[in-house]
Amino acid sequence: MTPDTIVLVHGFWVTPRSWENWTSYYEAKGYRVLAPGYPGFEVEVEALRADPQIIIDVTVPAIIEKLEAAIRELDTAPIIMGHSAGGAFTQILLDRGHGAAGVALNSAPTEGVRVVPLSQVKSTFPVLKSPSNRHKAVGLDFEGWRYAFTNTFSEEEARALYERYHIPANGGILWGGVLANFQPGHQDTWVDYHNDDRAPLLFVSGSEDHIMPPSIQRSNARHYKSNTVTEHKQYEGYAHLLPAQKGWERIADDVLEWAVEHAR
Repeated sequence: MTPDTIVLVHGFWVTPRSWENWTSYYEAKGYRVLAPGYPGFEVEVEALRADPQIIIDVTVPAIIEKLEAAIRELDTAPIIMGHSAGGAFTQILLDRGHGAAGVALNSAPTEGVRVVPLSQVKSTFPVLKSPSNRHKAVGLDFEGWRYAFTNTFSEEEARALYERYHIPANGGILWGGVLANFQPGHQDTWVDYHNDDRAPLLFVSGSEDHIMPPSIQRSNARHYKSNTVTEHKQYEGYAHLLPAQKGWERIADDVLEWAVEHAR
């Protein structure tokens, strides 16, 4: 049965609002589209800026639990698409048996991926510059946002999206991702790279992405040793906020076509 539902998973520094273009686009094609927020993120961007305690309190297990609950309510397995940290969460969901196919756009790494480009260090430095940020919600100023998310956008576009989408990020989760490869046992972002029962997975990278550049996506894909389909596709000229960049419709069509073709 062809999937009739698409689940869109957002990343850090943004909310489900960042999927607004894709939600309406896929709905116009006849799909049911869900874009669940993290626990407590049911409120709008402005409310999260006003009360960052909601962001501080969130954890990766709680995020996954909420996403799993939403998927379990569906009658058929959906296509799961995640952006940035949402790409890592998409991998976790697929590893746990959810989804007919998955797409990870400009995905954050899962445990075991140790590629750390300098552009990523610069992008995440506002959080990682101090261990004390592990207990805070840390935002990006406009220049930090433009470097990490919208470096190929005009200043006017970048500023408008900053005002519309940006919220602080959970410093503890970001620090946890850095430390995951240096702590014993499985951490929050662990997946079984040898899981033959996992749904097909496509990694998508933008050539100009600073925070999750193509080298991370290639490493993500190479880590998978299972017999399931794992592919990588790169789009030239695209920054990290690929779902909002001019021409996003072509990418939305491409990844949907891939997911439908490979859906289990």
